[in-house]
Amino acid sequence: MEQRALGRTGRQVSIVGVGTWQLGADWGEVSEQDALAVLDASAAAGVTIFDTADVYGDGRSETIIGRWLKANPAWSGTVITKMGRRLPAQVHEGYSPENFRTWIDRSRRNLGLDTIPLVQLHCPPSSVYGDAAVYDALDALVADGSIAAYGVSVEKVSEALEAISHPGVQSVQIILNAFRLKPLDEVLPAAIDAETAIIARVPLASGLLSGRYDTTTQFAPDDHRSYNRHGEAFDVGETFSGVDFATGVEAAREFVALVADHVPGATPAQAAIAWVAAQRGVTTVIPGARSVQQAEANAAAGSVTVPQAFLDAVRDLYDRRIRASVHDRW
Repeated sequence: MEQRALGRTGRQVSIVGVGTWQLGADWGEVSEQDALAVLDASAAAGVTIFDTADVYGDGRSETIIGRWLKANPAWSGTVITKMGRRLPAQVHEGYSPENFRTWIDRSRRNLGLDTIPLVQLHCPPSSVYGDAAVYDALDALVADGSIAAYGVSVEKVSEALEAISHPGVQSVQIILNAFRLKPLDEVLPAAIDAETAIIARVPLASGLLSGRYDTTTQFAPDDHRSYNRHGEAFDVGETFSGVDFATGVEAAREFVALVADHVPGATPAQAAIAWVAAQRGVTTVIPGARSVQQAEANAAAGSVTVPQAFLDAVRDLYDRRIRASVHDRW
């Protein structure tokens, strides 16, 4: 699979990675055996980046990855994690050197790593991104070898642009998919100029772009697609990219037809992932997977080429059906 530079870290990562939220919680039950099988299949397919967070299953995702790493010492890929959402309330003051130390040491134990290759602030309050003291604390973690590099995960374009302006930031993780195009306008060009990695999450709009859902689809009670449709638990943009479910289902039907017309041989999910990877400035796309079949299909998207006509058609679909409801919110 094609490899791209992870910011200025000196590391190369596959254009399709694996997001492991599903292996921790909030997407219905995934057994440890199935989770390990997902990682096995992904690595076998050429994936060289696993993304996790300390709150995915309260450390379950990190711990499973740690067990997998111990069993697969020859794998030369990169594990990245996130910190900050363990705070009981998301307040600026919680992003302190003392909390960073506690969180990082816990993640290092979970992952079985002395040095974590890259740690991202996990969608903190907007004011955190402009605080020089926060970056000083992260620089100290780099200096003592606890982490090799750091980046941020964001909800808003404005947060991404602020983070990119800080020289120590190596990566920005942001929602980018066919139903969330705003990062293309300013964030990706700024990242190219600064040589900052862009890690694109939610590439399938929580599964909408797979084309498998209709308005009667039901999700498990412990699946965020049931309990966070209006932002009850965290930012609503993380669930269906903030698109109203019924609107998203209708737009996804049109997306599926566009794939059939322009990307024959690819599934809608693969075309959606390939669309993200085709955007100039994107480093890697991190779809999640709950099964070996999903992991293999996602990785195969790294070999899918999308024509300009498809890119143009997706833009038109977004402008007509999605833009008014999401573009100015994030």
